Amino acid sequence: MSTPGPYTSQVRRDGPRRPDTASTVLLACGIVSSLLYVGAHEVLAAALYDGYDRFDQAISELTSVGAPTRAPLTVVGFVYDALIVAFGIGVWRTGRGVRPLRIAGVLLVAYAFVGPLWLPFPMTGRENIEAGAAMPLADTMHLVLSAVTVSLWCALIGFAAAAFGTWFRVYSAVTVATILVFGAWTGRYVPAVAAAEPTPGMGAVERVMFGAFVLWIAVLAIVLLVGRPASFRAERRAVVRGEPA
Repeated sequence: MSTPGPYTSQVRRDGPRRPDTASTVLLACGIVSSLLYVGAHEVLAAALYDGYDRFDQAISELTSVGAPTRAPLTVVGFVYDALIVAFGIGVWRTGRGVRPLRIAGVLLVAYAFVGPLWLPFPMTGRENIEAGAAMPLADTMHLVLSAVTVSLWCALIGFAAAAFGTWFRVYSAVTVATILVFGAWTGRYVPAVAAAEPTPGMGAVERVMFGAFVLWIAVLAIVLLVGRPASFRAERRAVVRGEPA
């Protein structure tokens, strides 16, 4: 019978562990948040917003002033943000001893707290846009919050990817590239929106960008629920050998 080494208790106390029951519930919130987002912005929008064109119209038009979907999607938004906070806490708990994953958890919570800031700055409805007029403050702040949100997305994806092996890092890099490329593409529609001109394809472009992110959230949740990042195992081996973490 082998004698426990000097680092055995440290591994049990400080080493990363599989999610406990509470963490499992919190991590599952990540999957639920993605399903809620898609269901609310696609199924609910189709049911309540007659004439809305997913291919040509911006997602933000669903919460613009006067839109029939503004009130229900505002409620859904608070639920979504709460789920993201719970998921962020779950990521933070699961990332015990793995700093990049801990940081990703904090950034997820920060992303959720940006959500309510959108409420005072809704996009102006197309029917209320005056061609040639200066962009309203609400629309300007809407663009600023969009940039903040995308920056948080890319940062938290980058930190979370650092805690995993090659395949997840590659997948995360592809996700970030998709967000940046399609985000820049969406930005090219801004002058047309401000001028009250048609925006063919804008909705489809935005949905690729948002879809890439919500899919990544669900994948991260699943990966954390079913297994550990490669760096978790590497760190545990280092601790057992007595190497610095």
